[in-house]
Amino acid sequence: MGARFLLLSAVCLSLMILDRRDQHLERVRQGLSVLVYPVRVLVDLPFSGWASVRTNFATRDALVAENEALKRERLNSEFRLQRLAALEMENARLRELLDSQARVGSRALIAEILAVDLDPYRQRFDLNRGLIDGVYVGQALIDARGVVGQVMRVGPLTAEAVLITDADHALPVSVNRNGLRTIAVGTGDSGRLRLPYLTNNADVEVGDLLVSSGLGGVFPAGYPVGRIAEKRLRPDQAFAEVIAEPASALDRDREVLLVWNAADEVPRASEAAAANRSNAD
Repeated sequence: MGARFLLLSAVCLSLMILDRRDQHLERVRQGLSVLVYPVRVLVDLPFSGWASVRTNFATRDALVAENEALKRERLNSEFRLQRLAALEMENARLRELLDSQARVGSRALIAEILAVDLDPYRQRFDLNRGLIDGVYVGQALIDARGVVGQVMRVGPLTAEAVLITDADHALPVSVNRNGLRTIAVGTGDSGRLRLPYLTNNADVEVGDLLVSSGLGGVFPAGYPVGRIAEKRLRPDQAFAEVIAEPASALDRDREVLLVWNAADEVPRASEAAAANRSNAD
């Protein structure tokens, strides 16, 4: 046994030395590696397949999470843009109202519309101003384009107003072109006013501007009310059929301007002076 072991050891060492010097076994190793490669692939396949599946699922989850995050960011951006657009429009409306307030000359106050009557035959809405703000029954309302309506009821903190297009409302107006005075009556339609007291030969034309005449002391004189949209002569009747379109944005307003007439200011100032004198006494 010892001699055989020594012999085999000598043979192995000789082969190793020869292989080291002349690379005789390289082709054998290459052939064996080719034969062994499929076995290695089969052995490694479950592990590589599982790693690939994990990578694919992780990548898909990351893409889904990124997609959801981008959707949320887009929605937030659109929300901010919509709010910015609303704020810009509100700012523009307030600037227009402030310009109207500067043109009024007497006292005026901006009021916000809180609620609108949903009854199609009632053109009415509630305001966030009331007795504590000095609002009174009959007070005129305007917006940046013209006359809107007037106050009907007043509470401590709120007031109810009626549009000029309400079927129960009438407004003294005059034709701006020639000063012809008449009455504009509401129709229940926010886009139409009726002028029932104009005769067939009245000097009015389609496109004529109607302004508040100031008669009655409710609405300040000279504010736009509407424009003549239709005029139909009725020879068999005494009066023509004349329809006007309101100048103000009655169905789009969110803020209006409460206006105090100079005639209303005088008695209120006198009352305040009297109250001050009585307090001083």
